[in-house]
Amino acid sequence: MSTASSHDPVPPKGRGPLARREARLAWQLLLPTLTAVSLVVILPLLAIFWISVKPVTLADLRPPAPIVRESLRGEGDEMRVEYRLRNSSRDTAVTGVVLTDTLPDGLTLAGEPEAPCLVDGQDITCDFGDLEGGDRATVAIPVTGDAETAEDAAEGSAPRVTGSAPNVLTNFTFTLENFARIFDGDEFWGVLGVTLFYTFFGTAGALIVGLFAAMLLDRSFKGQGILRGLYLFPYVAPVIAVAFTWVTLFDPFSGSANALLIQMGVSSSAINFFGERPLALIMVTLFEVWRYFPLSFLFILARMQSIDTDMYEAADMDGASPFQKFRYLSMPQLLGILSVLFLLRFIWTFNKFDDIFLLTGGNAGTRVLTVNVYEQAFAVSNIGAGAAVAVVIFACLVLFSVFFFRVMSREEGL
Repeated sequence: MSTASSHDPVPPKGRGPLARREARLAWQLLLPTLTAVSLVVILPLLAIFWISVKPVTLADLRPPAPIVRESLRGEGDEMRVEYRLRNSSRDTAVTGVVLTDTLPDGLTLAGEPEAPCLVDGQDITCDFGDLEGGDRATVAIPVTGDAETAEDAAEGSAPRVTGSAPNVLTNFTFTLENFARIFDGDEFWGVLGVTLFYTFFGTAGALIVGLFAAMLLDRSFKGQGILRGLYLFPYVAPVIAVAFTWVTLFDPFSGSANALLIQMGVSSSAINFFGERPLALIMVTLFEVWRYFPLSFLFILARMQSIDTDMYEAADMDGASPFQKFRYLSMPQLLGILSVLFLLRFIWTFNKFDDIFLLTGGNAGTRVLTVNVYEQAFAVSNIGAGAAVAVVIFACLVLFSVFFFRVMSREEGL
């Protein structure tokens, strides 16, 4: 009997039949989640990329189609069924346009129908061929009979019209004009600079204020719970309410802030906080800091309360100052949560739209990329250009995330 040689190949670890079955089972269990993520995240993202290279406007969201309107006109010998046809698009032709209908009960043909219509019994067929963009056509079919009965019968049956036209959303015509329009001129770079200023200082300010708030409430004292609840108010309050409050408070004509500054002699005239450059950008950044520092406060406070207090006691015995304890003990423990918060807040603030739109509408030098998406897509009615700006936002955030993770990996020695 032969024995197994020590040089016989050994199956790699984790490559056996059991491991393969476990891997298949794991993928089967993940399949519903992957499908949901694909439908919710990936498909809309792919749609944005697709639209960004298409010459799409708001009018193109509804594909070109022939639209018909039927009416019964005239009386007696002048009675006729009239069809008014038009192309819904002003640029794209609709080919093979055919209208079919049935004469309402109570009406009969009274003469030759206008071309290109044919009548066979009660059946009407009109072959219009190709209908160019913006074209209209009107045809009439002479009839006789009871007009009132015919009108009641016509309400229950509508004419049918068919035709085909290319759809700019589904065809394979692509263009880079949307991106060329974005990067043409200095406007985009100015908007990008405003976005980076608003995002960086809004994120950093929210972290710093949240850190100080967490340090203040890290110790137990009377009324601590009430203060914690008050600190959460800016974050949990509806954004419309707090934005309207800020606009009213700093209004140049009736705002309390201007009245107070004038009475104190700080300013001789009213200041338009949300209508002057660069003050408006500073104000919306301060609003971002004020509104979202509670999120940083919650996470930082939770991390601070989980730090072992023994090393602080040892530092007290060694005569360490509060600043030294914060720098050499607290900060290393908080670096992880601060990094995660900075990444999340940077991404969220970069994508922020509602705050600036409610405060200034993107005016007075506060136009960020997300507001630019809205203006391109809806104010200018260029959906393709709006999608192109969204793609630029996505690319910027991907680059920032890659840079962030590389820096963090280098800091952690990975």
